[in-house]
Amino acid sequence: MELTREEIFEYHKGGKVGTDLTAPFKSLKDLCLAYTPGVAQAVLEIAEHPKTVFDYTAKKNLVGVVSDGTAILGLGDRGASASIPVMEGKAVLFKAFGDVDGWPIPLNCVRKNGLSEGPTDPQRIIDAVCAIAPMYGGINLEDIAAPACFEIEDKLDEMLDIPVFHDDQWGTAVITLAAVLNYCVLSEKKIKNLKIIVNGAGAAGIRIAQMIKAAGATNVIMCDSKGPLSTSRELTGKKLEMAVDTGATTMQEALVGADVFVGVSIANCLSKEAVATMAYYPAIMAMANPDPEISPADVKLALGDKPYIIATGRSDYPNQVNNVLGFPYLFRGALDAEATTINTEMKVAAAQALAELAREEVPQYVKDLYNEPNITFSNEYILPKPFDPRLFEVVPYAVAMAAAKTGAARVPLTNYKAELAERNKKRMKLFE
Repeated sequence: MELTREEIFEYHKGGKVGTDLTAPFKSLKDLCLAYTPGVAQAVLEIAEHPKTVFDYTAKKNLVGVVSDGTAILGLGDRGASASIPVMEGKAVLFKAFGDVDGWPIPLNCVRKNGLSEGPTDPQRIIDAVCAIAPMYGGINLEDIAAPACFEIEDKLDEMLDIPVFHDDQWGTAVITLAAVLNYCVLSEKKIKNLKIIVNGAGAAGIRIAQMIKAAGATNVIMCDSKGPLSTSRELTGKKLEMAVDTGATTMQEALVGADVFVGVSIANCLSKEAVATMAYYPAIMAMANPDPEISPADVKLALGDKPYIIATGRSDYPNQVNNVLGFPYLFRGALDAEATTINTEMKVAAAQALAELAREEVPQYVKDLYNEPNITFSNEYILPKPFDPRLFEVVPYAVAMAAAKTGAARVPLTNYKAELAERNKKRMKLFE
């Protein structure tokens, strides 16, 4: 799809999000209810019973999309103001797919030593988010560079009683796990027996490895630009936690006999020759953007008629690993459960729900929308399409049920599945 600069700037002119009223405001009585004197009763009720803030404010459906602009969409450190179009875009996706109200929160003055440039000071972001958290039912961290993003998410998740989710870390991880689960189904391999190489030891790569391990993988080797992470190297932090000793000194050596390659690194770093050394029926998830670690055409040249699965981060190739399959629905389920966190069990449940949905018969309206009449579970369709409306029902339900099972939910979820189905009918009017 070709997009011109003129089309892009015209679309973004004036921003992509705004506010709307969710209660009637047409009369003097409405004015008295909305503000003084009626609002005083809501204030007093919340002050006396703090949990009612979810009942009498927008908090229950509002997510703050927080960024300092240090790692924008592969564009690098462009600053808080330049991050706003991306944060607005995130809010658009929250609303369109999850019926979640997201609001951009770009943060300045959060660099180390108070400088206008340079690395993030994690404590400054932590303090800022804690200060604004009372308004929000959840916090989505976005485009914050590693390693600061790890400390920020971990501490905020511990300190706040609402979900904190860094999509650059966990969003890709959830979708990747769903793809791996369906690879196991198609290849008839067990996840515990897979040899998995994760190339790229940044925020996404580390969380992908953790998610796959949480689902049962036991042989995961992580590589960075210098090769496999091993205890013989001088490593710190999350990299040291992921280190294993395999004897391999390069990514190519580690890849020999591997079942799965997961790339969140740089373009064209995986050769046809290296792919040819992988196990029978491999999965290559080359997700570098805009150009993958290896092109689908080169994978085909490397493997010929042998069975394989290729996935990328692009929409013009089969099996796009797209975060929009995850975060709107994770937050939908978490918000509806009034969850205190989005824990590992909730993330795994989301991945399992995505994998199971891809194995179901695809509705005709999805086939028509994508102009693909023969969509069916196969090597070329291991993940649902982003505009599949069934996502709104199956993923939030799985997430909310996992929240309830693990004690993260604050409210009962009686008839939740039926409620989602009814809300989905109303939501679909957005696409008419």
